Amino acid sequence: MITRRKILLGSIAGGAAAIWPSKLLSKAAQPSAPVNFPVPPGACDCHTHIFGDPRQFPWFSGRTYTPESASVVEMRALHRALYMDRVVIVNPSVYGTDNSCTLDAMKQLGPRSRGIAVIDDRTSNRQLEEMDHAGVRGIRLNFENFGQTNPDVARKALQSAVARMASRKWHIQIYTRLAVIESLHKEILASPVPVVFDHFGGAQAPLGTAQAGFDTMLDLVRSGKAYVKISGSYRASAKPPDYPEAAPLAKALIAANAERIVWGSDWPHPTGGALPGHTASDVAPLLQIDDGRLLNQLAVWAPDPAVRKTILVDNPARLYGF
Repeated sequence: MITRRKILLGSIAGGAAAIWPSKLLSKAAQPSAPVNFPVPPGACDCHTHIFGDPRQFPWFSGRTYTPESASVVEMRALHRALYMDRVVIVNPSVYGTDNSCTLDAMKQLGPRSRGIAVIDDRTSNRQLEEMDHAGVRGIRLNFENFGQTNPDVARKALQSAVARMASRKWHIQIYTRLAVIESLHKEILASPVPVVFDHFGGAQAPLGTAQAGFDTMLDLVRSGKAYVKISGSYRASAKPPDYPEAAPLAKALIAANAERIVWGSDWPHPTGGALPGHTASDVAPLLQIDDGRLLNQLAVWAPDPAVRKTILVDNPARLYGF
């Protein structure tokens, strides 16, 4: 199946092989378009990553790509431009279960930040307690980056995560596609902890709201058992710079239950995979996405300022414990 990720990687790589890598490398994107609506105080960017110096924070040997660096200094500049007072840093797949870089960034940013960790069976309860004290509020199951679409494998991973999180005020964040979400419907409804889906739940914008599995995600949102991040529009749509195809998806999710929707930039926009013709250890340039334009789409998806406040302020405050 041709996925949005494949389209993204192909568009970056097209015609670029002869100039790899020096001409492709660039700093993490900063907004060009000014924000065109009043951002409420306490607004939160609920999906970001930090990529540190690999000499201090080594890459995971099983990673699917190698990103350029993206620093806390650059993140601060991004959020000044977007008027974001709060941020959630998600530990990226390139670090595996080593959360050191994310925790270091949270320490630098202080109480305005929260984190999402990646753990495994070797992660001790003491480590979880330490991460909780540092501001971690959930764990991430990343099926998509590693091409894991087997429902049985996903179900087992979710059940294990629920068992670890049941006694905590944390949630489980899942990066996957609609087919997997559909297969986990009953388990998510029964989960004692909230579940959060990354990036429109992997919905493909050109297929619209009638695509298989989207109704299942809407049902989970209506029930209050699941949150959806309306983030990474460029991963769902192939029509830059505003990605208008994502609008029907976002509007349907907001209409289903605005109290279960959060917004995220997905900065610094990693590729998520090695470019065609290159390996996971080759440095893949960060995507140059205009986060000002991405944020401005929220005013299209949610014209009511009160609804935008719910999405940008109230929901993150409840979900991440600000």
